[in-house]
Amino acid sequence: MRLGSANLELMPDNFRRFQAGPDPFGRIWEVEFRWLQTGISIRHADTVDVKFVVWTEGPEADREPKQEKIVALPHPALLALSRKTGHALTDPWCMKLAARHLTYMFTSGEDLEKTLVTLSPADLERAAGVLQPA
Repeated sequence: MRLGSANLELMPDNFRRFQAGPDPFGRIWEVEFRWLQTGISIRHADTVDVKFVVWTEGPEADREPKQEKIVALPHPALLALSRKTGHALTDPWCMKLAARHLTYMFTSGEDLEKTLVTLSPADLERAAGVLQPA
């Protein structure tokens, strides 16, 4: 399955540590999962927040230092997607949806400057493979 220009078949089954990219500048990003928790506990938001640390390697001039990226999955949209797809709402599924969206961000260049990105229902469906990119 292709998601934008990201080939999801190349994504690993384990979303705790993987590579994403290339980004619009040709860089490959190292991605490491840090935590998953409800946004209500930290931001008073009805989301499931998935935090990753990302960085690039290579020559010092081209290297990007470690950065935090938090993908916020709105709980009502997750419940709707779970009903639509028949997939149980689990922590591993949330981590997978967030990782797929993060990969989309890097390959598309969309929202790269943001630390916190809240997904729309369409973003969630794209990450789940329900929507086919135009």
